[in-house]
Amino acid sequence: MRRLSDGVEAALHCALVLAGLPGEKVLSGKSLAELHGVSETYLLKHLRALTVAAVVEALPGPRGGYRLARDPATITLLDIVEAIDGSEPAFVCREIRRRGPGKTKDPCAYKTDCFIKSRMLAAEEAWRSALRAQTLADLVCDGETLIDERNKQAVDSYVRAAQR
Repeated sequence: MRRLSDGVEAALHCALVLAGLPGEKVLSGKSLAELHGVSETYLLKHLRALTVAAVVEALPGPRGGYRLARDPATITLLDIVEAIDGSEPAFVCREIRRRGPGKTKDPCAYKTDCFIKSRMLAAEEAWRSALRAQTLADLVCDGETLIDERNKQAVDSYVRAAQR
């Protein structure tokens, strides 16, 4: 499959942090960037994409920031990936089988889709289905058991101080 952009990683981590915010609290883009050690301008671009995709909502103003737009159980990993990298297929068949020594002007020679294209698109659909079957709530559960306690405490402390 295609290589996912770095923005997907940043978006997944930000969504996971936002999933832990209490009630109506928000985190600023600056705080999320600082927490993850990335530039604010870089992260804001991805937060805007998540906002357009209705994964997060942006609250304007000096006390504004970002929070999840929906329950984590309704946000799939595919929602986040597609918000950042788009939903276009990774594989594009250019029909190169119709070029070279085997080319023909007979349109009947290629009545069926390219079988390579069919296999590649089927593999991509399996990948998308796997991401569609996993939610942000699944990541929250993973984090509860897999994130080291010291790291959890450091992030929780930072988030408590930075939330608005």
